Amino acid sequence: MATWGHRNFDNDTAADFAGDFRNQPNEAMLLAALATVAEAEDDERIEAAEASEALAAAEIVAAILGKPTRDFPADVIPVIVKMNPGESEDLRELAQQAVEAVMRRSDLQAHWAKQGEAAEGWVQVQQELLERLH
Repeated sequence: MATWGHRNFDNDTAADFAGDFRNQPNEAMLLAALATVAEAEDDERIEAAEASEALAAAEIVAAILGKPTRDFPADVIPVIVKMNPGESEDLRELAQQAVEAVMRRSDLQAHWAKQGEAAEGWVQVQQELLERLH
């Protein structure tokens, strides 16, 4: 997984997930990515790819609910505006759980923990995402 920054779409896995969602937008895709991470056992380590997809899905849920990140992929916005925020409300809690799980026990979190000052930026991005999901 190539990574070029600490934001949630700054890696190949998340960018690919956003592109796939753009091409075939559906809540089932978001649900699958979020549930894989949110419902993982507490002692189970979450792989970096799964974590990246879950964070991208959570960002998409936040955008559907009217609270996109400032670096949200521009090519996905036309898809988002066509979606019904009321239908995505059920995904909000699952998205919150997924973000929290990624921050606690994922290979992605472990990677960023080793990055010094960059780790602070990654943690801040996740905290901002959680705030936008509340």
